[in-house]
Amino acid sequence: MKGKLYGVGLGPGDPDLLTLAAVKAIAEADVVAYHSARHGRSIARSIAAPHLRDDHIEERLMYPLTVETTDHPGGYRGALDDFYEEAAARLAAHLDAGRTVAVLAEGDPLFYGSYQHMHKRLADRYDTTVIPGVTSVSAAAARLGEPLCEAEEVLTIIPGTLPEDELTARLAGTDSAVVMKLGRTFPTVRRALERAGRLDDARYVERAFMAGERTDRLADVDPETVPYFSVAVLPSRIDQANPVRARGEVTVVGTGPAGAPWLTPESRGALVNADVLVGYTTYLDRVPVLRPGQIRHGSDNKVESERAEFALDLARRGHKVAVVSGGDPGVFAMATAVLEVACEPAYADVPVRVLPGVTAANAAAAAAGAPLGHDYATISLSDRLKPWDVIAARLRAAAEADLVLALYNPGSKSRTHQVAAARDLLLELRSPDTPVVVARDVGGPEQSVRVVTLKTLEPSEVDMRTLLLIGSSQTRAVERGDGRTITWTPRRYG
Repeated sequence: MKGKLYGVGLGPGDPDLLTLAAVKAIAEADVVAYHSARHGRSIARSIAAPHLRDDHIEERLMYPLTVETTDHPGGYRGALDDFYEEAAARLAAHLDAGRTVAVLAEGDPLFYGSYQHMHKRLADRYDTTVIPGVTSVSAAAARLGEPLCEAEEVLTIIPGTLPEDELTARLAGTDSAVVMKLGRTFPTVRRALERAGRLDDARYVERAFMAGERTDRLADVDPETVPYFSVAVLPSRIDQANPVRARGEVTVVGTGPAGAPWLTPESRGALVNADVLVGYTTYLDRVPVLRPGQIRHGSDNKVESERAEFALDLARRGHKVAVVSGGDPGVFAMATAVLEVACEPAYADVPVRVLPGVTAANAAAAAAGAPLGHDYATISLSDRLKPWDVIAARLRAAAEADLVLALYNPGSKSRTHQVAAARDLLLELRSPDTPVVVARDVGGPEQSVRVVTLKTLEPSEVDMRTLLLIGSSQTRAVERGDGRTITWTPRRYG
């Protein structure tokens, strides 16, 4: 009969943290296998040493390399794949001989562990049991004495070997995090935490439950002293007080057309890090509860200047404020209102950032195909802040230039004539068959994207949640085999 394979999780380092199941599996094993570097020492073996017997057959699976260069034709990955195949074959020989094999693994066998490579190669052929172990993540949280996550918080576990930009995006966009595999990656991880605005929250844990254990604020750690067996931790933010600083800041955040799925990681990070969220109530409602304890100030959509001044005044008093704007804050939205007030002498020293978001025009264009594939103009039909004569002159100029038009704010309950007036003006200069995309609530639960012609555009079907894309002479609308009509504007002109 074939033998049985155990993947044995040993926990983070202290032999007292072995589970009873792990001790039992080692006791039942004929063969105890463990990985080691080329120096021959094995942390896994040292953890399990109190439970090893003289009659155990030991299989030391020595890595041919760790981070060194190699002349293997498959490179670093190819050399490791060959090693794993050879190691699995050695264990298979014992299993075929009827011996029970326990493969030791620090932490948990299937969590960033070497055992998983044996498991993938052997578990489909032999009776296999995996004994879970205490992970380094749980060990680090225990040593810090701080909760990792609570309630609806999301915990993200990240390898420090990711590129810096990817690390920054993931750290900015999560509530709690643990970054593994530090060592030589520590400077990159530290920069990513700083760029994500999370460095002050970060904790450092080295060799949890091992000899030489250390915990500290990550910002205070010397990069030259960081070993591989260390992690960076962003613990739970619940119950953390919002600090009042000597000087705060305002970040104007674009949420995209419809809320959470459209947020960029950078924007989400700014919202997570803010003490106070300020915005038009409809847009604030799109932002999920990112951190308990945040204060929200919603207001009507007709008080942009007052909202901007309120946000800047909060920042001047030491708060980190996120001004929430739909779409992209620089396109008919809150960025200009904030910057206009920020240029007043009273707020000249308050830092202000503007973060981009997916625009309504881009979202509508993507839903319809690619009607903005060539030159286009963006015009608001609202005459609240500029006279209709100016709007009409710009429509005419853009139409005469044969630009695709993205028309924002086309109509509302109090503005009902603009769409009809714009359509009639454009019919003087464009073919009646010009494709028109009528996009409503893009990304939302009531999304509707239709393609009509300029002559059949019905003004009564257009409201403030609608965006219109008027094609140029080159724009095409084609019904495809699935019955969907798509539009695009060729990049070639002629």
